[in-house]
Amino acid sequence: MPRLLARNAEAVGYVVLAVILLVAFPLGLDPFRLNLVSKYLAFAFVAVGVVLSWGYGGILSLGQGIFFGLGGYFMAMFLKLEASAPELPDFMVWSSTEVLPWWWEPYHHLWFTLLSVVLVPCAVAFPLAYAPFKKRLGGVYFAIVTLALALTAMVMLVGQQGYTGGANGITDFRSLLGWDITTDRAKLFLYLGEVVLLFAVMGAATFVLRSRLGKILVAIRDSEDRVRFSGYDTALFKAFAFTTGAVFASLGGALYSVQVGLITPTLVGVVASVEMVIYAAVGGRTSVVGAVYGALLVGFARSVISENLATLWLFFVGGLFMFVVLVMPNGLAGLPAQLASRRRRAEAPTRLPVDA
Repeated sequence: MPRLLARNAEAVGYVVLAVILLVAFPLGLDPFRLNLVSKYLAFAFVAVGVVLSWGYGGILSLGQGIFFGLGGYFMAMFLKLEASAPELPDFMVWSSTEVLPWWWEPYHHLWFTLLSVVLVPCAVAFPLAYAPFKKRLGGVYFAIVTLALALTAMVMLVGQQGYTGGANGITDFRSLLGWDITTDRAKLFLYLGEVVLLFAVMGAATFVLRSRLGKILVAIRDSEDRVRFSGYDTALFKAFAFTTGAVFASLGGALYSVQVGLITPTLVGVVASVEMVIYAAVGGRTSVVGAVYGALLVGFARSVISENLATLWLFFVGGLFMFVVLVMPNGLAGLPAQLASRRRRAEAPTRLPVDA
């Protein structure tokens, strides 16, 4: 049984996940808990991107919160303008801003907002990745760079109170194109739409990883010099993987703003960015479906611990990461194969030494 499960773990994981998300949760959870699941699934988009860039591309980014924040703030700007129309957003009024900034104007339109959610992360992520990779800067150095950028972005958002809402972020929006998104029925429809989009993203990531491009990414991760000597521009492939992960994170941020009703600088900063990597590590950094399970499990754990022992959350996250690294290096997705391997070793006959 463990061997059969190990061979079909990915397929079984997809089927079980579909049943849980499309049947069990909508029927078994109250509207409040279902909305919490929507929040966890927004982070699952980021985790899938981390699998693509880190698990297969070997690119450890500790700044995915930047792209999550881009999508979240773009969508929040649209929703806030609709909620406050025809007046200025409340935080601008409190900051004595008299005229809507010019770069806010296009966000009166949903089509422009959606384009921004997809294209702006591409415009930011690709040069951010390609330039250092072309100079053969990677590994821990790239991780430190992204970590510093996440911290910088958070500080900038907090400091621009009149344009971004400052430390409080952008909050209090209740409609989408005139549709009240605060009702339980609306939240159910939004949840189902989010699940469908998540499976589409998972399918796109799986297609990439099973294609020739995915094989090249694995080869670059395992031996970049050998791939470079074969004539490939490894920086281009790595930048593609990083950019794709950035777009997935931005989509998650946009959905987070709609589902939760706010976006704040804390979701852009260092702590949030590190947590996003942990989601993928717990689920399995080489498993697309495992990343979603990781986001759900860590999300549920966060809710339970925060409700009862709020001060222990960060200690739990650190301990969880250490546990995964030491005990389950391949995460939950690698657990069936790990159990099957142990079973084979236990069943293997013990060889006695032969006398010379």
